[in-house]
Amino acid sequence: MSLLSGWRLALRLAWREVRRSRARSALVLVMVTFPVIAVVAADVAQATSSVSSVEGLDRRLGHAEARVQLLPGVSSVHQTADPDSGGVATRDQHGAKGPATLAGVRAALGGIRPMTELRLRQVGIRTEVGVLQADATGLDPHSPLTAGLFRLTSGRLPSAADEVDVNAALAGHGYAVGDRVTLTGGQSLTVVGTAESADQRTQPIIVGTVDSTLVHVGGPGAGVRTWLFGGPPVTWAQVRAVNAVGGVVLSRQVIEHPPATSQLAPEFRGYTGDSSQLYAVLALIGVMALLEVVLLAGPAFAVGARRQSRALALIAANGGNPSQARRVILGSAVVLGTIGAVVGTVLGIGLARLLLPVLQGMQGTWFGPFQVRWTHLAGIAAFGFLSSFLAAVVPAWIASRQDVVAVLAGRRGDRAASRRSPFVGVVLLALGVLGAVLGSRQGSGEFLIAGAAVVSVFGMIFLVPVVVTAVARLGRGLPLPLRYAVRDAARHRTRTVPAVAAVAATVAGVVALSIANSSDQAQAKAEYQPLMPVGLSAIDLSPRTPDWPAVRAAVGRIAPAAGIEDVTGVDSASRVSLQIPGNGAVQANWHSTFPSTVLVAGSTDGAVGALLSPALDSAGLTQVDHALRAGRAVVFVQDAEPVHTLVLRLGPGHATTVPATYVGVGSVSTPSQAVLPPSVARRAGLSPRPVGLLLDGTPLTGAQESTLREALTGLDPTSYLYVERGYQVPGSEQVVLWILFGLGGVLMLGGTLTATFLALSDARPDLATLSAVGASPRTRRGVAAAYAVAVGLVGAVLGAGVGFIPGIAVTYPLTRNFTGEPGPSHYLDIPWLLIGALVLALPVLTAAVVGLVARSRLPVVARLE
Repeated sequence: MSLLSGWRLALRLAWREVRRSRARSALVLVMVTFPVIAVVAADVAQATSSVSSVEGLDRRLGHAEARVQLLPGVSSVHQTADPDSGGVATRDQHGAKGPATLAGVRAALGGIRPMTELRLRQVGIRTEVGVLQADATGLDPHSPLTAGLFRLTSGRLPSAADEVDVNAALAGHGYAVGDRVTLTGGQSLTVVGTAESADQRTQPIIVGTVDSTLVHVGGPGAGVRTWLFGGPPVTWAQVRAVNAVGGVVLSRQVIEHPPATSQLAPEFRGYTGDSSQLYAVLALIGVMALLEVVLLAGPAFAVGARRQSRALALIAANGGNPSQARRVILGSAVVLGTIGAVVGTVLGIGLARLLLPVLQGMQGTWFGPFQVRWTHLAGIAAFGFLSSFLAAVVPAWIASRQDVVAVLAGRRGDRAASRRSPFVGVVLLALGVLGAVLGSRQGSGEFLIAGAAVVSVFGMIFLVPVVVTAVARLGRGLPLPLRYAVRDAARHRTRTVPAVAAVAATVAGVVALSIANSSDQAQAKAEYQPLMPVGLSAIDLSPRTPDWPAVRAAVGRIAPAAGIEDVTGVDSASRVSLQIPGNGAVQANWHSTFPSTVLVAGSTDGAVGALLSPALDSAGLTQVDHALRAGRAVVFVQDAEPVHTLVLRLGPGHATTVPATYVGVGSVSTPSQAVLPPSVARRAGLSPRPVGLLLDGTPLTGAQESTLREALTGLDPTSYLYVERGYQVPGSEQVVLWILFGLGGVLMLGGTLTATFLALSDARPDLATLSAVGASPRTRRGVAAAYAVAVGLVGAVLGAGVGFIPGIAVTYPLTRNFTGEPGPSHYLDIPWLLIGALVLALPVLTAAVVGLVARSRLPVVARLE
């Protein structure tokens, strides 16, 4: 009871102080509330956007209890609880039992169950440009089992064999209710409504009846038969019984109550779903986030403690003990932390609600219903409260140890800095470096390096007071504003050190992650092997007699600036094999966009030279050109062969020996196994023909690529268009870099501005005295800007130095060359521009902002010291 009464007084005093110092209280609330808002919004958005297997049952099953699929030619299968996201292993594809049948499935399920058939296909729809691929579903729209699979948005459901519904993605291509849809097979269907799939949002979807001509055409999925079954729940034993007759089952009961791992087939027992690595990463992120908030909010509590120093001294002079003094400061943290946690949680839920439509527009599948996981939010709110409480611990401890006599006399009551802090900092920093080195030598030492990074940051925090003091001593020759700023920062370390440490911790994390990300991209770019020079495109049509004039016309219509060259080769149907005399078949590392292993050309002046240029240097291209002009076949092998002939085999008993030159290309991939001169091809009895087109000149734009692909699909459903754009940084990685820079910039600005304005507020008497002795109004602006530079620049330089330790170390396990191929042992790429912007540009920007908004005139006040 005495403990509660002691806290009651402390909380009452804290509430009065919060109301009295509204600006400083608002600053602390911002520091505590913003992380809570961000994490709550992210948690609610993630909970709403992620649809688990249980939550997605109605999307896949409607109101049915199970979905059974029979695969063509399969008589027995093994599966996981969720075959769509787990796995299916086929058995006895040609066994004596024969293929699965509906009668066998019904017998395995037992009893009489309501059922309805689903027909799933992929169909081609003719458009003005060409052909658009769409997912087609045939179902009984009046069956209660299919309710929930599609949501009608306009018109009506199809009821006849020539009626269909389309989704918004397909309607966007110019199909409205009442229009006719023509399939590639010539079938014409009437659109009677629009309906959205419960799952897919951006994929074009067309829905008809189960007997519709829509789903009776061939195409992908045509051999798979699917049924929905109602009735009582389908157990795991019944699923295994259906598996035994060749059916794959998605059961509502099994998804909600999955079987033990021991009940799965042996090939599926290794998938344990261990999340320990994820939890370790989340724990590291949580520790760093908590540390960041504590460091940012700490200066505000330090200034508050200084403002209350006289009241605390009076409490001590009247018999109060240090614990009571600490409670007064911690009471402010309790009040502000509670308010920040509650307000942040409410605002985070509201922000998530506002952001969901934007996030939904970026996803190809529909989100689930708005979901708030209250247990998660309670933990996040507790995190916000804890960060506020921990931020006040050090100021409260320092306030409880102040010199009472000095404070009552009007002098500063700060104690000298601890001499143990630098020693602890050096030890922790050394341990961080050691952990980073050990982690870099392991095959997968990322977690050890991450732990070492946290230890290094803690070590840096203990060293910040020494650095701040050293900068103050070195500032004797600086101009007055800078000299005053660095000395004031050293004199009031209780509010300066946390701010500098917060900036340093932010920069350290951003630098380490950006080095890792940039090095990973450098490895991907170095190991990327283009199929042709950047800017060129290739078109392949698979039929033996493709309509090349129509293809040329489509290219000329859609991309008139693109040049067109024929690529001549030996059709893969010719089944020609290449053999090295006395050394067996040619082993080559090749990859082509054309259906030919052997190209035909008389020189490297045309398309073949362009295709070979990414794999060969100028000397190699010259060697190939000389060989082709001399009538010799060119064969690509890993190491050059000493022989000078090649055996071409077209089948049993038909072999031709031709002169050849073997070009060693190592592990580099080439566009074909060999290139034959036309004379050699004719001598071997081969019939060269165009196997594709090469588009050069002006590169295709993204819109041209999409339109041309649609047009080519209209000419040939199996056509293939490849555009070589070189290595492209994945969009997700670009987003990561921007997020890193943005987050680092915001936290740096927040920490620097917080420390600067708190320092200006605390130094009002000193600045008023400067004004009284003749300092110009600009002096205060100069001091404010100088303080921002001192805090921001010192923190950024410290953080960058510490961030290099884990950043460089993590590149070893992240980009190590495990293949044994020639090349660097690992890749290291430092993003100097990003680091320079953080270390130099942001402090200067912050100083400019502070200098513009700082007040230049203050009233003169009396001083007691």
